[in-house]
Amino acid sequence: MFHATVSVTLRSSILDPQGKAVEHGIHSLGFDAVANVRMGKLIEMDVDAATEAEARHMAEEVARKLLANPVMEDFRIVLTPTERTVPS
Repeated sequence: MFHATVSVTLRSSILDPQGKAVEHGIHSLGFDAVANVRMGKLIEMDVDAATEAEARHMAEEVARKLLANPVMEDFRIVLTPTERTVPS
């Protein structure tokens, strides 16, 4: 069993108006050293797989087919092994 964390962000070539708005807000709070703010989505899921390679493959397929728009977004996956739990 693996816990997958999928981060989906706009590609760097795509304008991110929400990120710009947040950056403006950060600057208005006095944090002028912060720059290049980008917004995205974070999705977490448990993947029941025997190997890390199998879990990565499943998570990548889910991200590619459902979570990310391949024209505008990139995704990154972090896998963490977890204990298998028995549903109650």
